[in-house]
Amino acid sequence: MGIFSLMTGMPGRSGFGSASTAEQVTEGIDASNLTAIVTGGASGIGAETVRVLALRGARVIIGARNIDAANEVKQQILNENGAAQVDALKLDLCSLKSVRAFADNFNALNAPLNILINNAGIMFCPYSLSEDGIETQFATNHLGHFLLTNLLLDKMKSTARATGIEGRIVNLSSIAHVHTYEEGIRFDRLNDQAGYSDKRAYGQSKLANILHAKELTRRLKDEGANVTANSVHPGLIMTNLMRHSAFLMKVLKVFTYVLWKNVPQGAATTCYAALHPGLKGVSGKYFLDCNEMQPSALATDEKLAKKLWDYSNKLVNQAQQN
Repeated sequence: MGIFSLMTGMPGRSGFGSASTAEQVTEGIDASNLTAIVTGGASGIGAETVRVLALRGARVIIGARNIDAANEVKQQILNENGAAQVDALKLDLCSLKSVRAFADNFNALNAPLNILINNAGIMFCPYSLSEDGIETQFATNHLGHFLLTNLLLDKMKSTARATGIEGRIVNLSSIAHVHTYEEGIRFDRLNDQAGYSDKRAYGQSKLANILHAKELTRRLKDEGANVTANSVHPGLIMTNLMRHSAFLMKVLKVFTYVLWKNVPQGAATTCYAALHPGLKGVSGKYFLDCNEMQPSALATDEKLAKKLWDYSNKLVNQAQQN
């Protein structure tokens, strides 16, 4: 799966490649007995992921900061597919309080939970801190999803036990995880403005997504839970995620146009990891173009993954006490 495969869309070992769409990789799959949460499902590849999961019969809950946009997506899907089961709940991943409220609201539905897709994200933002005092890209892309996953994990485990169906957690990472700070995660200087780089801070948060799935896999396996956790790189797609660097990305796209995907292609790897029967029992892996890929050395560092888990727990606990 090199640059040639990316440019040509040639399928990899899975039978799919960069040109495959979310509909193609889920063709023939019946998800009518599944319930899924998709964060950031109100736009871009998140909205396409919601549409295709619903098309395959799943009940889908959109977690979104902009609830009006989420309801618009819901209506568009219902217009196309009257049998779709889609709901929307407010979720701002930059606020740990909002994450807790979302989890409470979801649990109040008394619904099962088979699939959690940690899709929402922000990219290349100017330096700022979240309401919990945490660097915003790390807070939104990693820490909010870390807490959300922990709050929903018991529900996922109990659903898997009750149904015998494997639960799946999918973290949206990025190839940008290779472009992070030298030490990988700036544990001692996470919130420092000095030395802040919008690109490296983004890479740091995407590295954290892979490490989170890796350490979560270890813990789930240790307790024998029937739940997997994988991370994916969706590919280069022009979406709202690019709003802080739109001009730069448009210039870049002129010179690298063969590497870019459309939104249906961008949602393919997420939907593949969430639904494809070929990934049963596969956990702790990183996928690109619906094929397993080797991430960076930092992303496979088990000690770093454990350290990040403990650090994330500490940040969450500190925020709750404030």
